[in-house]
Amino acid sequence: MTRAQQTISIALLLSSLYLAIFTEIIPLPEKVQTEIVPVIPFWALVSFGSYLLFKLGWGVFTFNDVPDAHKELLGQIKEARAELRAKGVDVGED
Repeated sequence: MTRAQQTISIALLLSSLYLAIFTEIIPLPEKVQTEIVPVIPFWALVSFGSYLLFKLGWGVFTFNDVPDAHKELLGQIKEARAELRAKGVDVGED
């Protein structure tokens, strides 16, 4: 099972469970049914957004400078320019 299939399966399972609770097929206490169940999708959306913002912030916070990759990229650019010049393409100055 691929990761996409697994994610879709879990999403379908959770949405089916929520729909069964929302339509009162699965009975819950009245207070939970009227006050908590209707806001679960909003809570899930806000929680997911918070998680994604955390992951983005953590990625920016732990971003490492990579001078070796910069040097490698510049070398690849020079190599590509040389190959294009050999084929007669004008690529500008180095």
